[in-house]
Amino acid sequence: MTWRRTHEAGAAGRWRGPAPTGRRGAAVAAVAGTSALVAGLLLVPSAPPGADGPARAAGPHGAAHASKVSASADCTNDELYGSVPPSTAEGPTIKEIKTRTDKPNRLIVGVDQNSYRWGFRNPRTNDLEGFDIDLVRRIAKEVLGDEKAVAFKTIPTNQRIAAIQNGDVDMVVRTMTITCERLADVAFSTVYFETGQQLLVPQGSPVTGYDSSLKGRRLCSAENSTALGELEKKSFGADIRTQVPNQLDCLVRLQLGQVDGVVTDSALAAGQAAQDPAVRLVGEPFTKEYYGVAMKKDATDLVARVNRVLEDYRKSGWSASYDKWLAADLGADAKPPGPEVSP
Repeated sequence: MTWRRTHEAGAAGRWRGPAPTGRRGAAVAAVAGTSALVAGLLLVPSAPPGADGPARAAGPHGAAHASKVSASADCTNDELYGSVPPSTAEGPTIKEIKTRTDKPNRLIVGVDQNSYRWGFRNPRTNDLEGFDIDLVRRIAKEVLGDEKAVAFKTIPTNQRIAAIQNGDVDMVVRTMTITCERLADVAFSTVYFETGQQLLVPQGSPVTGYDSSLKGRRLCSAENSTALGELEKKSFGADIRTQVPNQLDCLVRLQLGQVDGVVTDSALAAGQAAQDPAVRLVGEPFTKEYYGVAMKKDATDLVARVNRVLEDYRKSGWSASYDKWLAADLGADAKPPGPEVSP
């Protein structure tokens, strides 16, 4: 891969590579005969009861608070999807990880444990598995020489940035979309997955997608999510007051009949539809979003090292993980996105 420095306004020091290829969007194949053990994961909370509080009630304008991750922020594509150049150099962040008193020579990584096929706990083995977990293990192997040199911390959707800023984790690998607002708080690797927002509804629902069929419907989204940001911009008359700490909590509310639909990443929604044949995706993805590995803003050496890992992972590893975890729901013709993407 040939890297080059970009010179557009606001892009000083950012680096980009080749354009992405492969399938866009998410088409779901309903999975019949889903294991009862796997289905049982749907009601497992991501944190102890009360740890994050109940879903917040909305104010008079239909939102409890302004979203911090709107996809329409004013920053350039270079700023969004550029990153530091890949490197194998060992800087101060990596040295600290190897020598610190608490959990030396182990990556502390924030992940999900309830997103089927992405980051979930296998009920038979109690091990964390999924597409994001595979990436974490590859990073640990390349940086620390052992794919098992990881201390996983499960964190809810609305605590991903706080966990990084507070030093609770070295990085977050948890279906985290790169946005301009988040770049003000954390650093991101180059892109490792493309997705978009989509509607998840019960079978037989009259909702047809992100359109006028949402009028009067109750929708659920996760706090501080890109889904919430889109709904705050345009809701088509839907009630968007149900906001939860963790994205999977929306599916539980949908199953209980407390909401009429869930807005979330199509890649995540496809896994939820695979778990529960009583729900389905409708319409087309109405945004284009990209996942990155999030780290502290000053952890430049670690970001560069992860970017180097991703260079190799796109060539060998990404497709095998995709085929194992995601191809059944998202289609078998996907290829890893390159670090340079278009808005």
